[in-house]
Amino acid sequence: MNRLPDSLPRWTLLFVILFTGAYFLLTHEGLYGVDDYYYARHAYQLLHGTFELGPDPQELLHDPLHERWLIFGPVAGFFALFGVNIISATLWPLLATLGCAGLIYVLYARREPVVAAAAMLLLGLHYFTLNLANYLYPDNILMFWCLAGAAALLRGREPGRRAGWWGLGFALLGFAALLSKETIAYYLPFYLGVLGLDAVRRRHGRFWVVALSTGALLLAAYGVFYYVVTDDGLYRIHLIEQTNKFLSEGNYLVGNRAVLLDRITWQPLSFFVGIGLGLMLTLAAAALGHPSAPHGPEGADSEGPDRWFWLALAGSTLAFYWLGSTSLSSYNPITLLPRMTTPLLPPLALAAGFGLQRLVARAGGRALAAGVVLLLLTAWLRTAVAVVYLLPGLALLAVGLSRWLPRWPAALRPGRPALAAGVVAVLGLALAVRPAYFMRKPPVSAHASQVRVLQRLAGPAVRGTVLVDDFLFPNYDFSYGFEVPKGLSFRRYFARDSIRISPAQPAWLLLNRATLANDELTRKLIRYSPDSVLSWYPNRRLVAQDGLVELYEVRR
Repeated sequence: MNRLPDSLPRWTLLFVILFTGAYFLLTHEGLYGVDDYYYARHAYQLLHGTFELGPDPQELLHDPLHERWLIFGPVAGFFALFGVNIISATLWPLLATLGCAGLIYVLYARREPVVAAAAMLLLGLHYFTLNLANYLYPDNILMFWCLAGAAALLRGREPGRRAGWWGLGFALLGFAALLSKETIAYYLPFYLGVLGLDAVRRRHGRFWVVALSTGALLLAAYGVFYYVVTDDGLYRIHLIEQTNKFLSEGNYLVGNRAVLLDRITWQPLSFFVGIGLGLMLTLAAAALGHPSAPHGPEGADSEGPDRWFWLALAGSTLAFYWLGSTSLSSYNPITLLPRMTTPLLPPLALAAGFGLQRLVARAGGRALAAGVVLLLLTAWLRTAVAVVYLLPGLALLAVGLSRWLPRWPAALRPGRPALAAGVVAVLGLALAVRPAYFMRKPPVSAHASQVRVLQRLAGPAVRGTVLVDDFLFPNYDFSYGFEVPKGLSFRRYFARDSIRISPAQPAWLLLNRATLANDELTRKLIRYSPDSVLSWYPNRRLVAQDGLVELYEVRR
């Protein structure tokens, strides 16, 4: 693979950046739920100096969103630069997503070009990585800090590095992750294991002295801050426990006790396969063991230390996700949601990159076995997600058989650059199919149209009541940049009999047909159709329409 052109990682990075940007623009659906709205509101408050440092005085809020400063803090800066809108609100998760691809490129573009190209595709084109880049959620931001911190731990302990500075960077990146989301704890067992191993071997002392000293100072200052603001130095931990208690009705100890055994045995594997992570797991498994033949110069396993680092981190993080708990006081496994897997993705993608490099370099039985496993996953899944397994499975099956096929092109023999580039291309194609499908679909929220229609009811002279659906009602002020005209009030559709309508106090009905046809919402939140809503207001007049969004003036 030494002759593999440097252009493969470069073109892969460019493709990931362009594809991610296109997905971001073509599939953006606006606000998704409570979390991204509150993060955006905290950013606005921080920008305008109205953000409250202390907890909710009435203790009505039970979630830790208020304490994730590095989620909404940078967003406040984007609001200052570009105003309050859905694009400026989600630039930060987009940049964090692209930053992960950039970090992988910096780490391995020259050292291991096949690993770099494969890992950038596996991580950057994973459907839920792309999907989470569209929303102001902490997961992809945390993923960036996780990857950066792990890379600092890996590179900072190499010979010839300025270990003290790398130790400082490692501590700062870990603290940044803590200020983004508490699930940086997924990496703690691995970090402690590396520390213990280095202590036993009496290696990298300067790195660890600086890292641990800096970390201790940061955590002490953090505790003092909370003690001053809340009279509780461990407020962040207690808040997490309070959150677990508040949500206990749906957890595995109270609401779902009957399925607890399933959750910690076979369900995670089924879940991983169902969201497309079976590809990374299969390729990462191919990276296990020692090379069957010399890999690097002079017969050395030149990629061994890095390969084992990412394999160990992926393995420990996978075990934490599979068997770990969301609570310190009781055992409650982590919910099987795609966005909860983001700390696992960077090390798993890199381990899978090393596995793919081994498969295209050696072919034979290992590549054949990987191809068969992926085809079996395709047969088991039998959904649209199976394309992620089908195309790479066929490619690896061919690679595995190539050693025994006499007419196989010489340029595509194992270890040749053309074979590596071809398999990477197949990988990129397979991963791009599902996101490309959603890029072609029409939007399901009509967010931009809704904002444009609402802006017709703006200005200091506007008066009246706007009747809206249950999805828009909790966050309508975002459409006005959190500055709703003082004379305007918003009510749910069901308040139709409790509002007064007069020439001085008119009423409008906002009907978003996209929202009222959204399957996710109609199953849980929306219990009415556009026709039923219109039947409640027979005396109406259409005053504006933008796509699937309509604005009516309601009369008595």
